[in-house]
Amino acid sequence: MDAQSRGRAEEVDPADQWVLNPQTGNYELRLNPSGPQSSPSAGTPPRRTTAPGRGGPSRRDVPGQRDNRRAGNAQEAPPTAPGRRKRKPKASRKKKALMWTGGVLGFVLIAGSTGAYLLYQHFNNNLNTVDVGDAGSKHATSDGPVNILIIGTDKRTGKGNEGYGDKGSEGHADTNILFHVSKDRSNATALSIPRDLVTNIPECPTKQKDGTTRTVRSEANVRFNTSLGQDGRDPGCTMRTVKALTGLSVDHFMMADFNAVKELSTAVGGVQVCLTKPVNDPKSHLKLPAGKSTIKGEQALAFVRTRHSFGNESDLDRIKQQQQFLSSMMRKMKSDSTLSSPTKMYGLANAATKALTVDSGIGSIKKLTSLAQDLSKVDLKNVTFTTVPVIDNPADGKVHKTVVVDPVKAPQVFSMMRSDVSFTEVKKKESEAKDAQAALLKGTRAQASAVRVQVLNGGAVAGSASQTLLWLQNTKGVLKSDNGGNAPAKLANTTLAYAPNQADQARKLADLMGLPASALKPGTQDAVGKTSMVLTLGADFKGAGIPIAAPAKAPEGIQKVEADKSVCAK
Repeated sequence: MDAQSRGRAEEVDPADQWVLNPQTGNYELRLNPSGPQSSPSAGTPPRRTTAPGRGGPSRRDVPGQRDNRRAGNAQEAPPTAPGRRKRKPKASRKKKALMWTGGVLGFVLIAGSTGAYLLYQHFNNNLNTVDVGDAGSKHATSDGPVNILIIGTDKRTGKGNEGYGDKGSEGHADTNILFHVSKDRSNATALSIPRDLVTNIPECPTKQKDGTTRTVRSEANVRFNTSLGQDGRDPGCTMRTVKALTGLSVDHFMMADFNAVKELSTAVGGVQVCLTKPVNDPKSHLKLPAGKSTIKGEQALAFVRTRHSFGNESDLDRIKQQQQFLSSMMRKMKSDSTLSSPTKMYGLANAATKALTVDSGIGSIKKLTSLAQDLSKVDLKNVTFTTVPVIDNPADGKVHKTVVVDPVKAPQVFSMMRSDVSFTEVKKKESEAKDAQAALLKGTRAQASAVRVQVLNGGAVAGSASQTLLWLQNTKGVLKSDNGGNAPAKLANTTLAYAPNQADQARKLADLMGLPASALKPGTQDAVGKTSMVLTLGADFKGAGIPIAAPAKAPEGIQKVEADKSVCAK
Protein backbone atom coordinates (compact mmCIF):
# COMPACT_ATOMS: atom_id res chain seq x y z
CA MET A 1 0.00 0.00 0.00
CA ASP A 2 1.22 3.51 -0.76
CA ALA A 3 -1.19 5.59 1.28
CA GLN A 4 1.17 8.55 1.31
CA SER A 5 1.05 8.95 -2.46
CA ARG A 6 -2.72 8.84 -2.84
CA GLY A 7 -4.56 12.10 -3.43
CA ARG A 8 -1.60 14.45 -3.03
CA ALA A 9 -1.78 18.11 -3.92
CA GLU A 10 1.61 19.87 -4.21
CA GLU A 11 3.26 16.88 -2.44
CA VAL A 12 1.25 17.41 0.76
CA ASP A 13 -0.35 14.42 2.49
CA PRO A 14 -4.17 14.68 2.19
CA ALA A 15 -4.49 13.85 5.86
CA ASP A 16 -2.40 16.94 6.62
CA GLN A 17 -4.35 19.16 4.25
CA TRP A 18 -7.78 18.59 5.79
CA VAL A 19 -7.69 18.93 9.55
CA LEU A 20 -10.50 18.85 12.13
CA ASN A 21 -10.78 22.14 13.99
CA PRO A 22 -11.98 21.28 17.52
CA GLN A 23 -13.23 24.84 18.01
CA THR A 24 -15.64 24.75 15.07
CA GLY A 25 -16.26 21.04 14.58
CA ASN A 26 -15.42 21.44 10.84
CA TYR A 27 -12.63 20.16 8.64
CA GLU A 28 -10.45 23.02 7.36
CA LEU A 29 -7.86 23.10 4.62
CA ARG A 30 -4.31 23.70 5.80
CA LEU A 31 -2.05 24.59 2.90
CA ASN A 32 1.23 24.67 4.81
CA PRO A 33 1.22 22.28 7.75
CA SER A 34 4.73 23.25 8.79
CA GLY A 35 4.36 26.98 9.07
CA PRO A 36 1.93 29.87 9.69
CA GLN A 37 -0.22 31.28 6.94
CA SER A 38 -0.67 34.96 6.36
CA SER A 39 -4.13 36.47 6.05
CA PRO A 40 -5.02 38.04 2.71
CA SER A 41 -4.71 41.82 2.72
CA ALA A 42 -7.75 44.03 2.23
CA GLY A 43 -8.88 44.11 -1.35
CA THR A 44 -6.94 41.00 -2.27
CA PRO A 45 -9.12 38.06 -3.38
CA PRO A 46 -8.55 34.92 -1.37
CA ARG A 47 -6.33 32.27 -2.91
CA ARG A 48 -8.34 29.48 -4.55
CA THR A 49 -7.43 25.96 -3.48
CA THR A 50 -8.76 22.51 -4.30
CA ALA A 51 -9.60 19.45 -2.27
CA PRO A 52 -6.84 16.87 -1.89
CA GLY A 53 -5.53 15.72 -5.21
CA ARG A 54 -8.59 16.71 -7.25
CA GLY A 55 -10.11 19.74 -8.91
CA GLY A 56 -12.88 21.27 -6.84
CA PRO A 57 -14.37 24.33 -5.29
CA SER A 58 -12.33 26.93 -3.47
CA ARG A 59 -12.09 26.88 0.28
CA ARG A 60 -14.65 29.65 0.55
CA ASP A 61 -17.02 27.64 -1.66
CA VAL A 62 -16.87 24.54 0.53
CA PRO A 63 -20.23 24.27 2.31
CA GLY A 64 -19.99 24.05 6.07
CA GLN A 65 -16.70 25.99 6.30
CA ARG A 66 -16.68 29.29 8.15
CA ASP A 67 -15.58 32.20 5.97
CA ASN A 68 -15.87 35.81 7.10
CA ARG A 69 -14.25 37.17 3.97
CA ARG A 70 -17.34 37.19 1.77
CA ALA A 71 -18.57 40.47 0.34
CA GLY A 72 -20.33 42.56 2.96
CA ASN A 73 -18.92 40.45 5.81
CA ALA A 74 -15.28 41.44 5.70
CA GLN A 75 -13.78 41.76 9.14
CA GLU A 76 -10.43 43.16 10.04
CA ALA A 77 -8.30 40.82 12.09
CA PRO A 78 -6.84 42.24 15.31
CA PRO A 79 -3.22 43.31 14.98
CA THR A 80 -0.64 40.71 15.90
CA ALA A 81 3.11 40.55 15.85
CA PRO A 82 4.55 39.84 12.38
CA GLY A 83 4.71 36.15 11.59
CA ARG A 84 2.87 35.17 14.77
CA ARG A 85 -0.55 33.61 15.26
CA LYS A 86 -2.72 33.68 18.33
CA ARG A 87 -2.19 30.42 20.20
CA LYS A 88 -5.28 28.23 20.38
CA PRO A 89 -6.09 26.37 23.59
CA LYS A 90 -4.48 22.94 23.52
CA ALA A 91 -7.05 20.16 23.26
CA SER A 92 -7.02 17.79 26.19
CA ARG A 93 -6.30 14.07 25.77
CA LYS A 94 -9.99 13.33 26.35
CA LYS A 95 -11.06 15.91 23.78
CA LYS A 96 -8.66 14.51 21.21
CA ALA A 97 -10.14 11.08 21.78
CA LEU A 98 -13.63 12.48 21.32
CA MET A 99 -12.65 13.91 17.95
CA TRP A 100 -12.14 10.36 16.71
CA THR A 101 -14.74 8.57 18.79
CA GLY A 102 -16.32 7.19 15.64
CA GLY A 103 -13.33 4.93 15.04
CA VAL A 104 -10.73 5.03 12.30
CA LEU A 105 -13.30 6.05 9.67
CA GLY A 106 -15.29 8.70 11.53
CA PHE A 107 -13.21 11.65 10.40
CA VAL A 108 -14.39 11.37 6.80
CA LEU A 109 -18.04 11.89 7.66
CA ILE A 110 -18.08 15.60 8.49
CA ALA A 111 -21.14 16.90 6.65
CA GLY A 112 -20.58 19.69 4.16
CA SER A 113 -16.84 19.36 3.70
CA THR A 114 -15.92 18.71 0.07
CA GLY A 115 -12.49 17.38 1.01
CA ALA A 116 -14.00 14.98 3.50
CA TYR A 117 -16.60 13.92 0.95
CA LEU A 118 -13.90 13.03 -1.55
CA LEU A 119 -12.11 10.99 1.10
CA TYR A 120 -15.42 9.35 1.99
CA GLN A 121 -15.89 8.27 -1.64
CA HIS A 122 -12.30 7.04 -1.77
CA PHE A 123 -12.73 4.85 1.33
CA ASN A 124 -16.17 3.72 0.19
CA ASN A 125 -14.66 2.44 -3.06
CA ASN A 126 -12.02 0.51 -1.08
CA LEU A 127 -14.59 -1.73 0.64
CA ASN A 128 -15.51 -5.18 -0.67
CA THR A 129 -18.92 -6.55 0.33
CA VAL A 130 -20.64 -9.95 0.34
CA ASP A 131 -24.39 -10.52 0.57
CA VAL A 132 -24.84 -13.24 3.22
CA GLY A 133 -28.64 -13.20 3.09
CA ASP A 134 -30.37 -13.95 6.38
CA ALA A 135 -27.15 -15.16 8.01
CA GLY A 136 -26.57 -11.61 9.28
CA SER A 137 -28.39 -8.40 10.15
CA LYS A 138 -29.44 -5.75 7.64
CA HIS A 139 -28.88 -3.01 10.24
CA ALA A 140 -25.46 -1.64 11.17
CA THR A 141 -26.31 -1.07 14.83
CA SER A 142 -28.69 -2.55 17.36
CA ASP A 143 -30.31 -1.69 20.69
CA GLY A 144 -29.33 -5.15 21.92
CA PRO A 145 -26.05 -7.08 22.05
CA VAL A 146 -23.88 -7.05 18.92
CA ASN A 147 -21.93 -10.04 17.58
CA ILE A 148 -19.28 -9.54 14.90
CA LEU A 149 -17.31 -12.41 13.42
CA ILE A 150 -13.75 -11.46 12.46
CA ILE A 151 -12.31 -13.89 9.93
CA GLY A 152 -8.68 -14.06 8.89
CA THR A 153 -8.35 -15.98 5.64
CA ASP A 154 -5.22 -17.67 4.30
CA LYS A 155 -6.05 -16.92 0.68
CA ARG A 156 -2.99 -15.79 -1.30
CA THR A 157 -4.06 -12.24 -2.15
CA GLY A 158 -1.96 -9.10 -2.22
CA LYS A 159 1.58 -8.35 -3.29
CA GLY A 160 4.26 -10.37 -1.53
CA ASN A 161 1.88 -13.03 -0.20
CA GLU A 162 2.47 -15.67 -2.86
CA GLY A 163 4.38 -17.89 -0.43
CA TYR A 164 1.72 -17.91 2.29
CA GLY A 165 -1.29 -20.19 2.67
CA ASP A 166 -2.24 -23.00 0.31
CA LYS A 167 -1.57 -22.48 -3.37
CA GLY A 168 -4.79 -22.30 -5.37
CA SER A 169 -6.97 -22.31 -2.25
CA GLU A 170 -10.07 -20.14 -2.07
CA GLY A 171 -9.07 -19.45 1.50
CA HIS A 172 -10.06 -21.09 4.77
CA ALA A 173 -11.44 -19.60 7.99
CA ASP A 174 -7.92 -19.66 9.37
CA THR A 175 -8.31 -17.17 12.25
CA ASN A 176 -11.75 -16.67 13.79
CA ILE A 177 -12.80 -14.30 16.58
CA LEU A 178 -16.41 -13.77 17.64
CA PHE A 179 -16.54 -10.26 19.09
CA HIS A 180 -19.53 -10.03 21.44
CA VAL A 181 -20.50 -6.59 22.79
CA SER A 182 -22.97 -6.44 25.66
CA LYS A 183 -26.34 -4.73 25.36
CA ASP A 184 -25.32 -1.90 27.71
CA ARG A 185 -21.93 -1.54 25.93
CA SER A 186 -20.14 -1.88 29.27
CA ASN A 187 -18.05 -4.88 28.22
CA ALA A 188 -17.06 -7.12 25.33
CA THR A 189 -15.73 -10.65 24.87
CA ALA A 190 -13.51 -11.65 21.95
CA LEU A 191 -13.88 -15.42 21.61
CA SER A 192 -11.28 -17.19 19.47
CA ILE A 193 -12.51 -20.30 17.68
CA PRO A 194 -9.71 -22.77 16.81
CA ARG A 195 -9.47 -23.54 13.12
CA ASP A 196 -8.83 -27.23 13.95
CA LEU A 197 -12.01 -27.55 16.02
CA VAL A 198 -14.05 -30.52 14.77
CA THR A 199 -17.69 -29.47 14.48
CA ASN A 200 -20.75 -29.62 12.22
CA ILE A 201 -21.27 -27.17 9.36
CA PRO A 202 -24.96 -26.53 8.64
CA GLU A 203 -26.57 -26.28 5.22
CA CYS A 204 -25.73 -22.90 3.73
CA PRO A 205 -27.52 -20.83 1.04
CA THR A 206 -24.95 -18.73 -0.87
CA LYS A 207 -25.42 -15.87 -3.33
CA GLN A 208 -23.89 -16.47 -6.75
CA LYS A 209 -22.43 -13.82 -9.08
CA ASP A 210 -25.39 -14.15 -11.45
CA GLY A 211 -27.84 -13.33 -8.64
CA THR A 212 -29.05 -16.89 -8.04
CA THR A 213 -28.82 -18.76 -4.75
CA ARG A 214 -26.96 -22.05 -4.38
CA THR A 215 -27.30 -24.14 -1.23
CA VAL A 216 -24.12 -25.86 -0.06
CA ARG A 217 -24.75 -29.16 1.70
CA SER A 218 -24.14 -29.64 5.40
CA GLU A 219 -21.18 -31.63 6.74
CA ALA A 220 -20.65 -33.37 10.06
CA ASN A 221 -17.43 -33.82 12.04
CA VAL A 222 -15.17 -31.60 9.93
CA ARG A 223 -12.69 -28.85 10.80
CA PHE A 224 -14.13 -25.43 11.49
CA ASN A 225 -11.83 -23.78 8.93
CA THR A 226 -13.62 -25.59 6.07
CA SER A 227 -16.73 -23.47 6.77
CA LEU A 228 -15.23 -20.89 4.38
CA GLY A 229 -14.04 -21.26 0.79
CA GLN A 230 -14.55 -25.00 0.50
CA ASP A 231 -17.34 -26.22 -1.82
CA GLY A 232 -18.21 -22.60 -2.56
CA ARG A 233 -18.93 -21.62 1.04
CA ASP A 234 -18.95 -17.86 1.74
CA PRO A 235 -18.54 -15.98 5.06
CA GLY A 236 -22.27 -16.44 5.66
CA CYS A 237 -21.58 -20.17 6.03
CA THR A 238 -18.99 -19.44 8.71
CA MET A 239 -21.52 -17.17 10.47
CA ARG A 240 -24.10 -19.98 10.44
CA THR A 241 -21.52 -22.44 11.78
CA VAL A 242 -20.72 -20.09 14.67
CA LYS A 243 -24.40 -19.78 15.54
CA ALA A 244 -24.85 -23.56 15.52
CA LEU A 245 -21.77 -23.94 17.73
CA THR A 246 -22.37 -21.18 20.30
CA GLY A 247 -26.07 -20.36 20.15
CA LEU A 248 -25.18 -16.72 19.39
CA SER A 249 -26.61 -15.10 16.25
CA VAL A 250 -23.90 -13.29 14.30
CA ASP A 251 -24.89 -9.80 13.12
CA HIS A 252 -21.94 -8.99 10.86
CA PHE A 253 -18.61 -10.28 9.63
CA MET A 254 -15.32 -8.60 8.76
CA MET A 255 -12.87 -10.66 6.73
CA ALA A 256 -9.22 -9.76 6.25
CA ASP A 257 -6.33 -11.31 4.33
CA PHE A 258 -2.58 -11.35 4.99
CA ASN A 259 -2.29 -7.72 3.89
CA ALA A 260 -4.49 -6.54 6.78
CA VAL A 261 -1.91 -7.45 9.42
CA LYS A 262 0.95 -5.96 7.42
CA GLU A 263 -0.75 -2.72 6.48
CA LEU A 264 -2.61 -1.98 9.72
CA SER A 265 0.48 -2.60 11.85
CA THR A 266 2.43 -0.26 9.57
CA ALA A 267 -0.30 2.40 9.57
CA VAL A 268 -0.17 2.77 13.37
CA GLY A 269 3.63 2.98 13.37
CA GLY A 270 4.23 -0.55 14.66
CA VAL A 271 2.79 -2.78 17.38
CA GLN A 272 4.65 -3.64 20.58
CA VAL A 273 4.94 -7.32 21.51
CA CYS A 274 6.77 -9.09 24.32
CA LEU A 275 8.68 -12.39 24.28
CA THR A 276 10.03 -14.38 27.22
CA LYS A 277 12.77 -15.86 25.03
CA PRO A 278 14.47 -15.00 21.71
CA VAL A 279 12.91 -16.50 18.58
CA ASN A 280 14.45 -17.46 15.25
CA ASP A 281 11.87 -19.45 13.28
CA PRO A 282 13.00 -20.34 9.71
CA LYS A 283 9.47 -21.42 8.72
CA SER A 284 7.68 -18.17 9.52
CA HIS A 285 10.88 -16.06 9.21
CA LEU A 286 10.23 -14.55 12.64
CA LYS A 287 13.42 -13.36 14.32
CA LEU A 288 13.04 -11.35 17.54
CA PRO A 289 15.03 -10.93 20.77
CA ALA A 290 13.64 -11.61 24.23
CA GLY A 291 11.78 -8.71 25.81
CA LYS A 292 9.77 -6.01 24.08
CA SER A 293 9.91 -5.31 20.34
CA THR A 294 7.91 -3.10 17.99
CA ILE A 295 6.92 -4.95 14.83
CA LYS A 296 5.11 -4.09 11.62
CA GLY A 297 4.68 -5.29 8.05
CA GLU A 298 6.16 -8.69 7.22
CA GLN A 299 7.50 -9.09 10.75
CA ALA A 300 4.02 -8.56 12.23
CA LEU A 301 2.57 -11.15 9.86
CA ALA A 302 5.30 -13.61 10.82
CA PHE A 303 4.47 -13.09 14.51
CA VAL A 304 0.77 -13.96 14.16
CA ARG A 305 1.49 -16.88 11.80
CA THR A 306 4.31 -18.72 13.60
CA ARG A 307 3.37 -22.08 15.13
CA HIS A 308 6.79 -23.34 16.15
CA SER A 309 8.09 -20.57 18.38
CA PHE A 310 5.87 -20.70 21.46
CA GLY A 311 4.11 -23.17 23.76
CA ASN A 312 3.43 -26.63 22.40
CA GLU A 313 3.62 -25.47 18.76
CA SER A 314 -0.10 -25.99 18.25
CA ASP A 315 -2.72 -23.67 16.80
CA LEU A 316 -4.02 -23.17 20.36
CA ASP A 317 -0.79 -21.43 21.39
CA ARG A 318 -0.71 -19.44 18.16
CA ILE A 319 -4.14 -18.10 19.14
CA LYS A 320 -2.60 -16.69 22.35
CA GLN A 321 0.01 -14.80 20.28
CA GLN A 322 -2.69 -13.43 18.01
CA GLN A 323 -4.70 -12.24 21.00
CA GLN A 324 -1.59 -10.55 22.44
CA PHE A 325 -0.93 -8.84 19.10
CA LEU A 326 -4.53 -7.66 18.64
CA SER A 327 -4.74 -6.36 22.22
CA SER A 328 -1.55 -4.38 21.71
CA MET A 329 -2.75 -3.00 18.36
CA MET A 330 -6.06 -1.91 19.94
CA ARG A 331 -4.13 -0.04 22.63
CA LYS A 332 -1.98 1.61 19.96
CA MET A 333 -5.03 2.65 17.92
CA LYS A 334 -6.54 4.33 21.00
CA SER A 335 -3.30 6.00 22.07
CA ASP A 336 -2.59 9.73 21.85
CA SER A 337 0.15 9.13 19.29
CA THR A 338 -2.45 7.73 16.87
CA LEU A 339 -5.52 9.82 17.74
CA SER A 340 -3.61 13.09 17.46
CA SER A 341 -1.98 12.26 14.10
CA PRO A 342 -4.09 12.97 10.99
CA THR A 343 -1.47 11.17 8.90
CA LYS A 344 -1.78 7.97 10.96
CA MET A 345 -5.56 8.21 11.03
CA TYR A 346 -5.73 8.58 7.25
CA GLY A 347 -3.31 5.68 6.74
CA LEU A 348 -5.23 3.54 9.21
CA ALA A 349 -8.59 4.23 7.55
CA ASN A 350 -7.13 3.63 4.10
CA ALA A 351 -5.45 0.37 5.15
CA ALA A 352 -8.53 -0.90 6.99
CA THR A 353 -10.97 -0.27 4.16
CA LYS A 354 -8.64 -1.77 1.53
CA ALA A 355 -8.00 -4.88 3.62
CA LEU A 356 -11.58 -5.56 4.70
CA THR A 357 -14.40 -7.54 3.13
CA VAL A 358 -17.68 -7.06 5.01
CA ASP A 359 -21.33 -8.05 4.77
CA SER A 360 -23.77 -5.76 2.97
CA GLY A 361 -25.33 -4.77 6.31
CA ILE A 362 -22.21 -2.67 7.01
CA GLY A 363 -21.12 -2.38 3.39
CA SER A 364 -20.61 1.40 3.31
CA ILE A 365 -18.41 3.84 5.21
CA LYS A 366 -21.48 5.46 6.74
CA LYS A 367 -22.76 2.14 8.12
CA LEU A 368 -19.30 0.97 9.16
CA THR A 369 -18.65 4.22 11.01
CA SER A 370 -22.04 4.04 12.71
CA LEU A 371 -21.06 0.61 14.00
CA ALA A 372 -17.63 1.89 15.09
CA GLN A 373 -19.20 4.76 17.01
CA ASP A 374 -21.49 2.34 18.81
CA LEU A 375 -18.74 -0.10 19.75
CA SER A 376 -16.25 2.59 20.79
CA LYS A 377 -18.25 3.03 24.02
CA VAL A 378 -16.60 -0.08 25.47
CA ASP A 379 -13.55 0.61 27.66
CA LEU A 380 -10.51 -1.52 26.74
CA LYS A 381 -10.17 -2.67 30.36
CA ASN A 382 -13.52 -4.42 29.96
CA VAL A 383 -12.60 -6.25 26.73
CA THR A 384 -11.56 -9.86 27.34
CA PHE A 385 -9.90 -12.20 24.85
CA THR A 386 -10.60 -15.87 25.46
CA THR A 387 -10.75 -19.13 23.50
CA VAL A 388 -13.46 -21.77 23.15
CA PRO A 389 -12.58 -24.37 25.83
CA VAL A 390 -11.53 -27.54 24.00
CA ILE A 391 -10.06 -30.99 24.59
CA ASP A 392 -8.04 -33.20 22.26
CA ASN A 393 -10.19 -35.04 19.76
CA PRO A 394 -10.38 -38.65 21.06
CA ALA A 395 -11.01 -39.90 17.51
CA ASP A 396 -7.67 -38.52 16.29
CA GLY A 397 -5.24 -40.34 18.53
CA LYS A 398 -2.71 -37.49 18.23
CA VAL A 399 -2.18 -34.67 20.71
CA HIS A 400 -3.41 -31.25 19.50
CA LYS A 401 -3.95 -32.36 15.89
CA THR A 402 -7.67 -31.61 16.08
CA VAL A 403 -9.84 -30.67 19.06
CA VAL A 404 -13.48 -30.83 20.15
CA VAL A 405 -15.40 -28.56 22.52
CA ASP A 406 -14.96 -29.20 26.23
CA PRO A 407 -18.40 -30.62 27.15
CA VAL A 408 -18.34 -28.99 30.61
CA LYS A 409 -16.59 -25.63 30.22
CA ALA A 410 -17.61 -24.61 26.68
CA PRO A 411 -21.39 -24.53 27.37
CA GLN A 412 -20.69 -22.29 30.38
CA VAL A 413 -18.68 -19.83 28.27
CA PHE A 414 -21.37 -19.75 25.56
CA SER A 415 -24.06 -19.26 28.20
CA MET A 416 -22.19 -16.33 29.74
CA MET A 417 -21.94 -14.61 26.37
CA ARG A 418 -25.60 -15.23 25.53
CA SER A 419 -26.57 -13.75 28.90
CA ASP A 420 -24.20 -10.76 28.63
CA VAL A 421 -22.19 -11.81 31.67
CA SER A 422 -18.84 -10.02 31.59
CA PHE A 423 -15.53 -11.90 31.87
CA THR A 424 -14.09 -8.83 33.62
CA GLU A 425 -15.03 -7.24 36.92
CA VAL A 426 -17.59 -4.82 35.47
CA LYS A 427 -20.01 -3.50 38.06
CA LYS A 428 -23.47 -4.43 36.84
CA LYS A 429 -26.31 -1.95 37.23
CA GLU A 430 -29.12 -4.16 38.44
CA SER A 431 -32.63 -2.85 37.77
CA GLU A 432 -35.38 -3.11 40.37
CA ALA A 433 -37.10 -5.68 38.20
CA LYS A 434 -34.02 -7.91 38.20
CA ASP A 435 -33.67 -7.53 41.96
CA ALA A 436 -37.30 -8.56 42.37
CA GLN A 437 -36.72 -11.58 40.12
CA ALA A 438 -33.63 -12.60 42.07
CA ALA A 439 -35.68 -12.43 45.28
CA LEU A 440 -37.86 -15.23 43.91
CA LEU A 441 -34.99 -17.65 44.39
CA LYS A 442 -34.60 -16.71 48.05
CA GLY A 443 -36.52 -18.86 50.51
CA THR A 444 -37.17 -22.47 51.49
CA ARG A 445 -36.92 -25.44 49.13
CA ALA A 446 -39.22 -28.43 48.97
CA GLN A 447 -37.90 -31.99 48.84
CA ALA A 448 -37.50 -33.36 45.30
CA SER A 449 -40.13 -35.99 46.09
CA ALA A 450 -42.65 -33.23 46.80
CA VAL A 451 -42.13 -31.40 43.49
CA ARG A 452 -45.08 -31.82 41.13
CA VAL A 453 -44.47 -30.62 37.53
CA GLN A 454 -45.68 -31.11 33.99
CA VAL A 455 -43.03 -30.75 31.26
CA LEU A 456 -43.90 -29.27 27.83
CA ASN A 457 -41.79 -28.70 24.74
CA GLY A 458 -42.13 -25.08 23.63
CA GLY A 459 -39.29 -24.69 21.14
CA ALA A 460 -36.52 -27.04 22.27
CA VAL A 461 -35.29 -29.86 20.02
CA ALA A 462 -37.69 -32.74 19.47
CA GLY A 463 -37.77 -35.23 22.33
CA SER A 464 -36.53 -32.74 24.95
CA ALA A 465 -39.63 -33.04 27.15
CA SER A 466 -39.44 -36.84 27.40
CA GLN A 467 -35.67 -36.80 27.98
CA THR A 468 -36.05 -34.19 30.72
CA LEU A 469 -38.83 -36.19 32.34
CA LEU A 470 -36.67 -39.33 32.48
CA TRP A 471 -33.75 -37.30 33.85
CA LEU A 472 -35.89 -35.75 36.60
CA GLN A 473 -37.43 -39.08 37.61
CA ASN A 474 -34.38 -41.35 37.36
CA THR A 475 -31.58 -39.07 38.59
CA LYS A 476 -33.22 -36.33 40.65
CA GLY A 477 -36.09 -38.09 42.36
CA VAL A 478 -38.84 -35.87 40.95
CA LEU A 479 -41.35 -38.70 40.61
CA LYS A 480 -44.50 -36.56 40.52
CA SER A 481 -43.81 -35.38 36.99
CA ASP A 482 -45.42 -36.06 33.60
CA ASN A 483 -45.04 -35.21 29.92
CA GLY A 484 -47.47 -32.60 28.62
CA GLY A 485 -46.33 -32.88 24.98
CA ASN A 486 -45.98 -29.75 22.85
CA ALA A 487 -46.80 -26.32 24.25
CA PRO A 488 -49.50 -24.21 22.53
CA ALA A 489 -46.83 -21.79 21.26
CA LYS A 490 -43.06 -21.73 20.86
CA LEU A 491 -41.01 -19.72 23.33
CA ALA A 492 -37.51 -18.29 23.05
CA ASN A 493 -36.83 -18.84 26.75
CA THR A 494 -37.69 -21.65 29.14
CA THR A 495 -40.35 -20.78 31.76
CA LEU A 496 -41.67 -22.32 34.97
CA ALA A 497 -45.24 -21.27 35.85
CA TYR A 498 -46.33 -21.93 39.45
CA ALA A 499 -48.83 -20.83 42.09
CA PRO A 500 -47.84 -18.80 45.18
CA ASN A 501 -48.20 -21.86 47.43
CA GLN A 502 -45.81 -23.79 45.13
CA ALA A 503 -42.91 -21.34 45.55
CA ASP A 504 -40.82 -23.83 47.55
CA GLN A 505 -41.29 -26.44 44.79
CA ALA A 506 -40.36 -23.87 42.13
CA ARG A 507 -37.12 -22.96 43.89
CA LYS A 508 -36.16 -26.62 44.20
CA LEU A 509 -36.85 -27.31 40.52
CA ALA A 510 -34.93 -24.15 39.54
CA ASP A 511 -31.94 -25.46 41.50
CA LEU A 512 -32.15 -28.89 39.85
CA MET A 513 -32.60 -27.53 36.33
CA GLY A 514 -30.28 -24.54 36.57
CA LEU A 515 -33.10 -22.11 35.76
CA PRO A 516 -32.43 -18.35 35.99
CA ALA A 517 -34.69 -16.19 38.16
CA SER A 518 -36.17 -14.67 35.01
CA ALA A 519 -37.62 -18.11 34.08
CA LEU A 520 -39.84 -18.20 37.18
CA LYS A 521 -43.39 -17.00 36.46
CA PRO A 522 -45.46 -16.85 39.67
CA GLY A 523 -49.24 -16.83 39.44
CA THR A 524 -51.71 -14.93 41.62
CA GLN A 525 -53.91 -17.75 42.96
CA ASP A 526 -52.90 -20.74 45.08
CA ALA A 527 -52.95 -24.22 43.52
CA VAL A 528 -55.67 -26.62 44.61
CA GLY A 529 -55.12 -30.32 45.24
CA LYS A 530 -52.65 -32.08 42.96
CA THR A 531 -52.27 -29.24 40.44
CA SER A 532 -48.83 -29.35 38.82
CA MET A 533 -46.45 -26.55 37.99
CA VAL A 534 -45.82 -26.15 34.24
CA LEU A 535 -42.25 -26.26 32.91
CA THR A 536 -42.09 -25.16 29.26
CA LEU A 537 -38.78 -25.85 27.53
CA GLY A 538 -37.91 -22.96 25.20
CA ALA A 539 -35.38 -22.53 22.41
CA ASP A 540 -32.68 -21.75 25.00
CA PHE A 541 -32.95 -25.26 26.47
CA LYS A 542 -29.85 -27.30 25.58
CA GLY A 543 -30.55 -30.57 27.34
CA ALA A 544 -31.37 -32.16 30.68
CA GLY A 545 -28.66 -31.38 33.22
CA ILE A 546 -27.26 -28.41 31.27
CA PRO A 547 -27.96 -25.23 33.27
CA ILE A 548 -29.89 -22.51 31.46
CA ALA A 549 -28.74 -19.88 33.93
CA ALA A 550 -25.40 -18.38 32.94
CA PRO A 551 -22.53 -18.73 35.45
CA ALA A 552 -21.79 -15.57 37.45
CA LYS A 553 -18.11 -15.82 36.44
CA ALA A 554 -15.91 -17.66 33.96
CA PRO A 555 -15.18 -21.34 34.70
CA GLU A 556 -11.84 -22.10 36.33
CA GLY A 557 -8.87 -22.75 34.10
CA ILE A 558 -10.02 -21.17 30.85
CA GLN A 559 -7.51 -19.12 28.87
CA LYS A 560 -8.22 -15.38 28.90
CA VAL A 561 -6.45 -12.01 28.75
CA GLU A 562 -7.79 -8.49 29.18
CA ALA A 563 -7.14 -6.11 26.27
CA ASP A 564 -5.65 -3.34 28.43
CA LYS A 565 -2.93 -5.62 29.84
CA SER A 566 0.36 -6.53 28.17
CA VAL A 567 1.50 -10.16 28.37
CA CYS A 568 4.58 -11.90 27.02
CA ALA A 569 4.52 -14.85 24.61
CA LYS A 570 6.10 -17.97 26.14
